[in-house]
Amino acid sequence: MAPFDETVDPVAQAKAIVAELKKIRARALVRQAARLVLNKMDMVESQDRERRVKDFVKRFKWKGPVFQISALTHEGCEPCRAPCSSMWAALKNAVPDDPDPRFDAAPVPPHAMSSVLQRARRIVVKAPAW
Repeated sequence: MAPFDETVDPVAQAKAIVAELKKIRARALVRQAARLVLNKMDMVESQDRERRVKDFVKRFKWKGPVFQISALTHEGCEPCRAPCSSMWAALKNAVPDDPDPRFDAAPVPPHAMSSVLQRARRIVVKAPAW
């Protein structure tokens, strides 16, 4: 919510995040994430906060709960913590609607991982000479 750059629309950024979640098949997360957390409220002038929040909620077409927080000062974080914790706990063991088969492979055993890391250290990246 902080006005770092007046040419950047926070609503457009939020919509882009939701679109990315849908692309990576995180539909369950998109459905479950029924909370809107507006951060950096400490950077918004107090007399301007209510107007900016109402404008954001209206343009984002949000109907659920809204939390106004500052991660820096912890303002508003406590009321947001319990509902978000319960949501993450519920999602912890959720199965995706359409699991990606690339992630069904068995984990790499530790002894194999060390050889992968050793090979990675031998890779030399050459920068262009312009």
